[in-house]
Amino acid sequence: MASESSRSSRSRGSAQKRGILCGHGERPVLRVSGTKENPGRRFWGCVYYEVNDECHFFRWAIPEARSEDPHVVRLKRKVVVLKADMKACEWKLKVAAVFGMVGWVGCVCCWLQVLLNHNQGLPCLVPLKLG
Repeated sequence: MASESSRSSRSRGSAQKRGILCGHGERPVLRVSGTKENPGRRFWGCVYYEVNDECHFFRWAIPEARSEDPHVVRLKRKVVVLKADMKACEWKLKVAAVFGMVGWVGCVCCWLQVLLNHNQGLPCLVPLKLG
């Protein structure tokens, strides 16, 4: 009896608000499917589902969409295309950042080489008049 009351108390929902009753005259209980076809999908079932096989009350809590709206299908395709474009742009940005960093490092190395050669009195490729 205690298990029945705990099961029915946790399942306040739309089926109970509408006064739907199973074959035993009891309010249905919200359950979660564990089948391969519908894993995690919620359904309304008889309180005595696992105890008594006489009642076969069953109703999906949220019915599946029978056919999707064409507008929704187009939007889903657009999302896929935009995500692919975003990945391509992110890749290009990373490549540009790497080239930029390599360019700056190259410029700093050349500048340091020119300064070191000038301080040591060595000839450099680009004559500079520093101080």
